[in-house]
Amino acid sequence: MTSPIRLVLVDDQALFRAGIRMVLDSQPDLEVVGEASDGREGIDVVRATRPDIVLMDVRMPVMDGLAATTEILRDPDAPRIVVLTTFDLDEAAARAIQHGASGFLLKDSDPEFLLSAVRTVHAGSAVIAAQATRDLFAHIAQGGATDPVPSSYGALTDREREIFALAAAGLSNAEIAAREFLSEATVKTHVSRILSKLALRDRVQLVVFAYRHGLV
Repeated sequence: MTSPIRLVLVDDQALFRAGIRMVLDSQPDLEVVGEASDGREGIDVVRATRPDIVLMDVRMPVMDGLAATTEILRDPDAPRIVVLTTFDLDEAAARAIQHGASGFLLKDSDPEFLLSAVRTVHAGSAVIAAQATRDLFAHIAQGGATDPVPSSYGALTDREREIFALAAAGLSNAEIAAREFLSEATVKTHVSRILSKLALRDRVQLVVFAYRHGLV
């Protein structure tokens, strides 16, 4: 039997944490190993428990979720971080993703979506709410300057650039496979190579890269 996915909850609302914990602990493959009520405490709990995933509120006293996310992700073998927000075009959530978070979730998400998102992030194979992530960065990018395209992008093959564009548009591996007449396994291999060549952590960072460099 595989080990459960280990999680830490960081949110200043105790009642909200209790509700999320109840949902997560109801699943045999998930285990909440720690909680914290602000970002500073969250950093200490994460370093003490070494979870797989952190669910991190964006707005908290003492230290907010953006600062805590940035500091945690400096650690070697850092967990994946999913930021929690109350509205879908949250610039603070966008900044957290730009600093390395693996996506964002609305606090009023259905329990089934929360559970699916946790497993998706742990698998590292897809973007949480891909369209929402894309919409968020499209909103942030409006009228903004883009950075020069780095030389690493030139190392992508023509096929990899096609798949990069589709992934940046929020398509899943299955959707890309159907459009490109490829197997999902082949798409997954291409995406892994793209992430490696561009030195990106995951597919969320691929979306960030695309918007940052004006490739969408």
